[in-house]
Amino acid sequence: MTRTMSLLSALLCTFIWGKTFIAQDTGMDKIGPLTFNGTRFLIGFISIIPFALLFERKKIITEINKNKKLFYKLLFWVGVFLFLGTYVQQAALLYTDVANAAFFTIFYVPMVPIILYFFYSKSLHWSIWPSVLFCLIGVYLLSDFSNATVRLGDGLVILCALFWSLHIIFIGIFIKNFNLPLFFGALQALIVSLISILFAIFFEVITISNILNESVSIIYAGALSGGIAFTLQIYAQKNIAAAPAAIIFSLEGVFAAVAAWIILDQFLEINNIIGCCLILAGVLLSQLAPIYKKNYI
Repeated sequence: MTRTMSLLSALLCTFIWGKTFIAQDTGMDKIGPLTFNGTRFLIGFISIIPFALLFERKKIITEINKNKKLFYKLLFWVGVFLFLGTYVQQAALLYTDVANAAFFTIFYVPMVPIILYFFYSKSLHWSIWPSVLFCLIGVYLLSDFSNATVRLGDGLVILCALFWSLHIIFIGIFIKNFNLPLFFGALQALIVSLISILFAIFFEVITISNILNESVSIIYAGALSGGIAFTLQIYAQKNIAAAPAAIIFSLEGVFAAVAAWIILDQFLEINNIIGCCLILAGVLLSQLAPIYKKNYI
């Protein structure tokens, strides 16, 4: 896969994520966050595993045998971080609104390079830091957070951002060692589903009729986001390092705003437009500046 294809994968998965917040919010009208998460990622697993078996079946054993211990270790932690990130985000939406959640979720953008720099001793291209700043200011303007009220759920979203950042970092480690993006994407969805359903059995009331009532949101968030988008993320990170990838993923807010403008006829204020431009500037800086200097992560 070329860098161009990885970039297109990153943009497509970010576009899907940008349209998923509403489904995640409305999908909990009649069911709890664990039940929603469990059924959502079960749909995600079902949507990806046929393609994994069709295109990667012959090399699954060979790839895993490269380093079984590392493969299962990464699978465990990626699954756990994805479960924690998605569950905490779902739970947070019960205590905050979509605008606040969209703003605080983007904190994974600075968290990724900070973790890489201080905990993994990774040298980063100078463009990462101003790009992160552009993205944070851009999302602040785009989300209209200046008019929002800070709520209890916002702290949960910041915690969720930490789990997202760890998920991005560990996906980057996986794809550098194993060439099984479809199979791994399906397995991580299955792990999230199983953990969520297990906890839902003990902490929530699971009613089939209520799940069916939320089926549209579950299928959308499951097949497109839980399955396709998170698998595209793996393809994206094959040729894009974790820190620049996190910056590209911040376009999620831009795609959400543009979709709301086109589909829902929501008016974009001048500060929203400036916010979009700043995020785009951050993404372009992080991708173009390193072309002139190759020693970056």
